[in-house]
Amino acid sequence: MTAIAVRPVGDQRTDVDAVPLRRVVGVELRKMFDTRSGFWLMASIVITALLTTIGTIAFAPDADLTYYTFAKAIGFPMTVVLPMIAILSITGEWSQRSGLTTFTLVPRRTRVIAAKVVSSIAVGVVSMLFAFVIGAIGNVVGTAIAGTDMVWDVSLAEGLNIVLGSLLCLLTGTMLGMVIRRSAGALVAYFVYAFLLPTVSGVLASSQEWFRDLQPWVDLNYAQAALFEGTLTAEQWANVAVTASAWILLPALLGLRLLMKSEVK
Repeated sequence: MTAIAVRPVGDQRTDVDAVPLRRVVGVELRKMFDTRSGFWLMASIVITALLTTIGTIAFAPDADLTYYTFAKAIGFPMTVVLPMIAILSITGEWSQRSGLTTFTLVPRRTRVIAAKVVSSIAVGVVSMLFAFVIGAIGNVVGTAIAGTDMVWDVSLAEGLNIVLGSLLCLLTGTMLGMVIRRSAGALVAYFVYAFLLPTVSGVLASSQEWFRDLQPWVDLNYAQAALFEGTLTAEQWANVAVTASAWILLPALLGLRLLMKSEVK
């Protein structure tokens, strides 16, 4: 009779559990570019940056041709595209029904989600650095064409604030992807989140005096807008921290808990 070696229960290990996070991040980055929709979504970052730069040079008054004008013009479409990238990354396993394969190869869902978040943030940071470079080129070319002096009116601290504001937009998409786990629903929810709710909040603040002082503490978009306008006061930083915790962090923790228990098909 052939002897059968039995591994002790406490020593049971699988190779798939040892998949390093950096490898999973690499896979998630490739998945962002592999599909046709993913490729064109990434390409839209480059396309919109170039179009907004050309539009700023062509239509902005000569006096407004400063580095901040270019950076802000390029940054606005980034705040729309980056959350969409994060949403599609998070919801891919559920919308494309590839979750069974993914979570079989990497059983720890937290590792997969962490890789998706890291890869989305990496894409966001690189995209913003690209936007700053294109903005600098636009500032040089635009002022040369207009015959005006070049103005570099974005400090390092202000640039970091702009990056942080863009990443908060991206993390909003991440949060919605975790909570809803369906691409179409999360995208619709994001546009409601980013455009409808701030409009309602603005109308309420303009018509109700009691809400005017409360708005910076409950309206994420209002508090976040200060990051794109320059340096922040201590109170404005507190506004960002409170609203980001209430609208991004807490829902993301709830979404992660639901995601860990959701059925994968």
